[in-house]
Amino acid sequence: MDADGADGDEETAGAGAHPLFRAAPSSVGFKKLRKRLLREVRETIATHAMVTPGARWLVAISGGKDSYALLALLLDLQWRGHLPVDLLACNLDQGQPNFPKHVLPDFLTRHAIAHRIEYRDTYSIVKEKVPAGATYCSLCSRLRRGNLYRIAREEGCEALVLGHHRDDSLETFFMNLFHGGRLSAMPGKLLNDEGDLFVLRPLIRSAEEDLARFAAALDVPIIPCDLCGSQDGLQRQAVKAMIAGMEASAPGRKDIMIRALSNLRPGHLLDTSQFDFTALTRR
Repeated sequence: MDADGADGDEETAGAGAHPLFRAAPSSVGFKKLRKRLLREVRETIATHAMVTPGARWLVAISGGKDSYALLALLLDLQWRGHLPVDLLACNLDQGQPNFPKHVLPDFLTRHAIAHRIEYRDTYSIVKEKVPAGATYCSLCSRLRRGNLYRIAREEGCEALVLGHHRDDSLETFFMNLFHGGRLSAMPGKLLNDEGDLFVLRPLIRSAEEDLARFAAALDVPIIPCDLCGSQDGLQRQAVKAMIAGMEASAPGRKDIMIRALSNLRPGHLLDTSQFDFTALTRR
């Protein structure tokens, strides 16, 4: 292990690596970024006991920077012998207008990555159900998740793996705090409601800006998330801007906040279901 906590077994970015990294930059900056992300992912996987050796994972690939980074890092760990699971990349084509259907199959085939492309026209359902002017994202996400669960079962997978990162978790925490009246965020490991599939988020401690730099360095073909003409709601955008303002005024604040989500003290909150205040006695 080197100072960054990752195995220092390669001198150049593409040497002895998965084909996805063959044309990766050989710069010191990229090597450090790659090692830091690998260390974070390995620690997250270990901390949340994500791995059952020999299991199969369905890795959801949207064509955005986060899912590309997720896939690349998991393949990198698998190539190094640190991830003893079978990986199946999966893209759900939801029928959005102008979706470039060739991009992901071409990319995955070119890099010899096992994959499944599934077409389900959920876009028409969303258009029918969501009032004019409202955002499509919530219903679209629920329909996508349901289809990914189905595919994971069909493919014999024990887990659905998603590319949510540190910033997604923090934004969700504040959204739930301000608008949902609860203290919750995105966990690294979750059991679905049916109890038959894990939902894993190996990037949950990794910074969005790092993932963006990593994906850009690999020169992956990004597919925009606004093909349907709908962006995430204004409330989330406001929370995102608020967190960015905190980070700008006090660099490192995001790291402190994500650590706080792992440092819960129920006796200093107000939830009587999580702490028995009636049992407190004076000495």
